[in-house]
Amino acid sequence: MLNRKALSLTLSTLILVGCGGTSDATTTSSTENEKVEINRSINTTQAHILEVINKARSEVRDCHDSRGLVGPVAPLSWNDELYAAAYEHSSDLAQSNTFSHEGSGTSSDITGMNHGGVPSLFNERIEANGYVDFYTVGENIAGGQESIEEALEAWLNSPAHCTNIMNEKYKEIGVAVVSDPDSDYQIYWTQNFGSKESL
Repeated sequence: MLNRKALSLTLSTLILVGCGGTSDATTTSSTENEKVEINRSINTTQAHILEVINKARSEVRDCHDSRGLVGPVAPLSWNDELYAAAYEHSSDLAQSNTFSHEGSGTSSDITGMNHGGVPSLFNERIEANGYVDFYTVGENIAGGQESIEEALEAWLNSPAHCTNIMNEKYKEIGVAVVSDPDSDYQIYWTQNFGSKESL
């Protein structure tokens, strides 16, 4: 049974809210087998991830964040720079066995290492991966969910995550999932949102 957890954070230009084994030619180690099994269980595509998230955005829902019913909101488009930032963070979480919006400050926290070895912030990772001059950005992370559907369900059941997903200001998204069977949550999801234009 995998542990499951989720965190949410959003940043606007105006406001800040919320939040090994070895193998040889004939045998494969148990760690490698675990990696294959985990990767098989989370086998997904960019198109599928985008479809699942945009379906959620197309519905009216109450995020239980005191705003009442919201949606439907316009579909998001995929952005490779937001994906690159999401991939960097998911990789860092898996390799460093940490779970935070703040980077680990270790060698797997690339943006942090490029800034003198201090833990990176999510907006710094987004900018470092080329998504600059933005109006607003946000991030959701999750750990332990074996599919985008499971991750989305966890996010939608959390007010701050749901608010990010249903935020009409966001126009673009990048989502990355990375696994490491030796880590606490084994599977790490990062969802980065952004917009370069105001409403």
